[in-house]
Order: sequence, then C-alpha cells, then structure tokens
Amino acid sequence: MTEFSIELQVRDYECDMQGIVNNAIYQHYLEHARHKFLEQRGLSFAELTLAGTIIVVARAELDYLSSLRAGEDFIVTVRAERPSKVRLVFHQEIRRVADDSAVLRAVITATAVNERGRPYFPAELEKLL
Repeated sequence: MTEFSIELQVRDYECDMQGIVNNAIYQHYLEHARHKFLEQRGLSFAELTLAGTIIVVARAELDYLSSLRAGEDFIVTVRAERPSKVRLVFHQEIRRVADDSAVLRAVITATAVNERGRPYFPAELEKLL
C-alpha cells in the first residue's frame, strides 16, 4: 500500500467557539485528501460520478487525539486497501506539522454501488491499490 499525503492549513472559520477545529470539519479534510489521492492516480471523483461510478462511504471510524487551531499547518495521509471483493478501505491520519503529533486517525470504508444500488468494485478503482 502506497501512501499519499497533502499539507493543509486550518482556516479561522473552521473553528468553533472554543477556538478549535469543529469536529465535523475533520471529515472534510479527510474527504479532500481522498479526492486528491484519486486525482494523483489519474481518477476524478466528479468524472467517475458522471460516468455512473457512484462511490459511497459505508462506515467512518474517527479517533480524535488532539485539536487543531486556526492557522496551524497539518498533513493528511491516505493509504488504501481492498479487504473484500466490494470494499475499499482508506486508512487516514491527520498530523500537526509543528510537532508532528497525531491529531486524528480514521478508517473510512467505501464501496461503489451500481444502478440497482448493489455494491461492486469497479475496475477503475484498482488504480488506488
């Protein structure tokens, strides 16, 4: 499994009243990194969808370890594996750049669904493995 990473920075409007990144925003960071991971491998999430390859998240497991604050730089990593015939699992981590500390660890389970809503694994996704 090869690993992909992207560096981002917390924007002030992503923070809550406590001055830390709102918990739901972390899923946006994870999703953005997954989309960039696809692009790096020659796949476009939008083009796959237009072509009828509908990729859906079936499960999201997030372990919040510490908080990010406005202006902090962080790295999101992505590794993909195929644990079954129809599932694609993304192992992701968010790390603070300043001290290389773990902020969040996630396991995102996805699949593609056909026109009948049944899960399958399209050949295009083999590029991710």
